[in-house]
Amino acid sequence: MWFMRQAGRSLPEYRAVRADRGMLECCFDTETIVELTLQPVRRHHVDAAILFSDIVVPLRAAGVGLEIVAGTGPVIASPVRTRDDVHDLPALDRASVGAIEAAVTELARELSDTDVALIGFAGAPFTLASYLIEGGPSRTYQRTKALMREDPSTWNDLMGRLTNITVEFLRVQLDAGVDAVQLFDSWAGALSDAEYRTYVLPHSARVFAEVADYGAPRIHFGVGTGELLTAMADAGPEVLGVDWRVPLATAVSRVNRPVALQGNLDPTVLFAGETVVDREVARVIDDADAAIAAGAVGHIFNLGHGVLPDTDPGVLTHVVELVHSM
Repeated sequence: MWFMRQAGRSLPEYRAVRADRGMLECCFDTETIVELTLQPVRRHHVDAAILFSDIVVPLRAAGVGLEIVAGTGPVIASPVRTRDDVHDLPALDRASVGAIEAAVTELARELSDTDVALIGFAGAPFTLASYLIEGGPSRTYQRTKALMREDPSTWNDLMGRLTNITVEFLRVQLDAGVDAVQLFDSWAGALSDAEYRTYVLPHSARVFAEVADYGAPRIHFGVGTGELLTAMADAGPEVLGVDWRVPLATAVSRVNRPVALQGNLDPTVLFAGETVVDREVARVIDDADAAIAAGAVGHIFNLGHGVLPDTDPGVLTHVVELVHSM
């Protein structure tokens, strides 16, 4: 088991490192990346370390003007909304993520004599596109959906360029030694199945296809994607992340190919007290057993999304111990 966004702002030692430093500053500093990646491993004894980074890091590295604003999220200086904007989108130069590459190399070395896996990740093309087009986080994705529907040619050009950036960023991590990679399509749940299959699936599938030769497990995850699980599995991952809204046994019935499942404890359960936590962890494990009996290849225990900032770290450690005891 591991926790998505595991250092995820809940640890006091994390807050101490971040006290006077911006998120992106930390994401491009090798020493900081290594430290923040290892903190949850030391504290919780999880089975995998998730690389400390952010899904917009490769965009910033490529030269896109953006900042991560506290309380808001990524804010794009010049949104991408026209064909000319798309043509001006820069490619990712491997040298621009040298600090990340060096951090992965160091982490792989430090974890080499342990049973702890190192997981790299990247944002999926659709989620990156939504930030670029909207100019920041959105509840409706109205500009994104409008471009997608009105100008499929420009949309596919944008998605193709973002796919190239995502593939290169994952290759850097894989070359440096990560054991597995996760593709976060955080906002894909805003789409219908038909829209996803038409405008997104071909590009996500290319991401997975172009890193398949590494032989590393590939994980696909999105939020609110219960109706998209079949299509997301069709993109080609070995592991399908499931958020807390869909039982794991239901999830496996929606896929057409053998996959392992990841998830899916509701992050808010961790605030409900030990009795509830214990009961809900056991329920997820039982559901995972049912999913495996129904054809899932295996199960990675995780939350159904990221750790919430105010989560008690002691509860997270308790969940790890509980899962490992089952």
